[in-house]
Amino acid sequence: MDAINIFCGIVLFVSMASNLTGAKKGLKSSISQHKEKPKSYLQKYPVNISAIILVITIVGVFDIGTIKLDAKYDVYRLISLILFAISSYMQVFSYKTLGENYSQEVVILKNHKLITTKVYKLVRHPQYFFQIVSDLCVGVALVSYIVIPLVLLVELPMFILRAKLEEKLLLKYFGNEFILYKSKSGFFVPFIG
Repeated sequence: MDAINIFCGIVLFVSMASNLTGAKKGLKSSISQHKEKPKSYLQKYPVNISAIILVITIVGVFDIGTIKLDAKYDVYRLISLILFAISSYMQVFSYKTLGENYSQEVVILKNHKLITTKVYKLVRHPQYFFQIVSDLCVGVALVSYIVIPLVLLVELPMFILRAKLEEKLLLKYFGNEFILYKSKSGFFVPFIG
């Protein structure tokens, strides 16, 4: 285990601790009353895939499922580590911006509001975007031959489909307000989609 792996482990631990409040809030929202909760494989599969990636990442910190590269590639690993830390922070910031509207499931809550401020002013699904960037960057930092393809081939398409399901629901409940918001914001990346 080298220094980059150790720092990946530290960022991972801090990120998991920060996400703990979100997990509690997500559990509460799944128990509380909601206006609508579509039945779909997109309710659990993307979350489960992310959990599997998390476990593989934790194992990767200990050099399991990773490739050893020459030190000349450490600059790329270090850049990925920095991007991992930034995107992990931004993911937590994204869900905290949602406040009482945050849920781990695709739902419309009783007093749901359309959030269009802070990072949501530019991007409609920043939490998914930063989750993907975070997982991809930690995969590169650890040089995990399992995490990188899993993120690109499974997690990314699942989050795109889940975001589209959310948008259908938001359009149904917020109508023109959502259409206007959609015209001014990007899907995962500002000004795109």
